[in-house]
Amino acid sequence: MAIITLTTDFGEKDYFAGATKGAIYSELPDVRIVDISHSVSPFNIPEAAYIIQNAYSSFPKGTIHIIGIDSELNTENKHIAIKLDDHFFICANNGIMSMICAEIAPEKIVEINIHDKIQTSFPVLDVFVKVSCHIARGGTLEVIGKTIKDIKPIKNIAPYVNDDKTQIIGSVIYIDNYGNVVTNIKRHFFETIQKGREFEISARNYKFKTIYSKYSDIVNFEIPEDKRHAGGKKLVVFNSGGFLEIAVYKSNPATIGSASTLLGLSVMNTITVNFITPPIRTINN
Repeated sequence: MAIITLTTDFGEKDYFAGATKGAIYSELPDVRIVDISHSVSPFNIPEAAYIIQNAYSSFPKGTIHIIGIDSELNTENKHIAIKLDDHFFICANNGIMSMICAEIAPEKIVEINIHDKIQTSFPVLDVFVKVSCHIARGGTLEVIGKTIKDIKPIKNIAPYVNDDKTQIIGSVIYIDNYGNVVTNIKRHFFETIQKGREFEISARNYKFKTIYSKYSDIVNFEIPEDKRHAGGKKLVVFNSGGFLEIAVYKSNPATIGSASTLLGLSVMNTITVNFITPPIRTINN
């Protein structure tokens, strides 16, 4: 049974997500449809890229992923279908796949060219559904598009490193449901530049010198529970996707606050990591 996932900025109020599912079921009654998210911020390409990158690999090989973000067709926003890591992705060529493609080379990319056969003002419902159902039936990408080699990148998605490798300048790419702040600095990248040195992470006026393995590591469980006052403590972790994340232990934006609200951090704000090189010691004879 084919699996088709949906990642969109449609929200839950409007009919868009439901109509898309209905169109898929009309063509493939036995298909399985999974909602990854319909709560992506409107037209937020980096946010959608982060979500799909961290979700797709949990699905079986051969899964088809429809990404409905900024998908209106125009001369600068073509539609593409990609085979990557034995998964299929259908989306606009607006940079949304560049985060995944930076780590895994696509097996095939085609620019979809079936628009002359479909009258549409809602490409996710019409074009993307047709393409996904074609793939689910075992159809090849060459039938629905022409092969291309490159996709459009997201600007500023990679962190900056200075020439002497003493500083990383990253940015906030995502704020999750808990208000935790996710940066574009990945663990492997961080450790490659760090080379065992001590560091200081700066976010607004806050400084962090420790990266915890998990959120609860900031709690001293030897202290009685009624005296810990652990809720609301700020910390840094590498999250389950391997991204550097600034968090608040047991955060709640409506009560004790979150990393985003307490530190005043929003998407695209800067996060700086300074590496501390030990001073050179001289030996006097």
